[in-house]
Amino acid sequence: MTENERIRDRIDTTRPHTARIWNYWLGGKDNYPVDRQAGDQIREIHPGIGEYARADRLFLGRAVHHLVTEEGVRQFLDIGTGLPSADNTHEVAQRAAPGARVVYVDNDPLVLAHARALLTSSPQGRTDYLDADLRDVDTILERAAATLDLTEPVALMLLGVVIFIQDHEESYDVVRQVMDALAPGSFLVLSHTITSPAMPEVDAAVAFWNEHGTPRLTQRTPDQVARYFDGMEMVPPGLVSCSHWRPPRPEAPPPEVAMFGAVARKP
Repeated sequence: MTENERIRDRIDTTRPHTARIWNYWLGGKDNYPVDRQAGDQIREIHPGIGEYARADRLFLGRAVHHLVTEEGVRQFLDIGTGLPSADNTHEVAQRAAPGARVVYVDNDPLVLAHARALLTSSPQGRTDYLDADLRDVDTILERAAATLDLTEPVALMLLGVVIFIQDHEESYDVVRQVMDALAPGSFLVLSHTITSPAMPEVDAAVAFWNEHGTPRLTQRTPDQVARYFDGMEMVPPGLVSCSHWRPPRPEAPPPEVAMFGAVARKP
């Protein structure tokens, strides 16, 4: 059996999957009828939820651009990559700094199949893709060191991925383990679906997803999300709705979404 055949055998097309629904909401083609059906049902419960995917993607782009142009970051460890879309981490980084290096990490077989073909570097820089789980910190760091110099600052990208670790303390510990291994001056970029009394439709949409989809999602309050950044220096404006993190027109920001994000520096 070839590697591609082994990858295809791991893809379950009978149940909706988060990465594929996200891809559908972003207008991508890497999804199946079961994903589109679930995505449409979730949008019936919460019509604005498709904007979360867009807000999260735009937050990624603005955060990476800021880190490259304002903070001098040239290395990125992007865990929970998701399916390739427009303006992936290496594309944003290498437009501003062609020599930037990026390591992508995900454990979804469909992501693996597409990433190796699409996540290609500029001639001056370098990208790599690791098939690994976020919880397997030692393996990720060991293999990432083949591309990244971990004695120099690295931006750890965790966009909408710690929501898949249900236990709060375990999720904090995993993020802390990775950040502890990175050099001073490294950054954490993290986004997370929140729960808030002001947004009850979000809770209903997540409950539907957890009943029908895979993997299960865990919401956290803004205060709980802020704990991931303990001991770090927040880049203004701090932890906010992803749509409100340095928007192109600060005088007229887009509507708030229940996907919050922040960028913070390790001292």
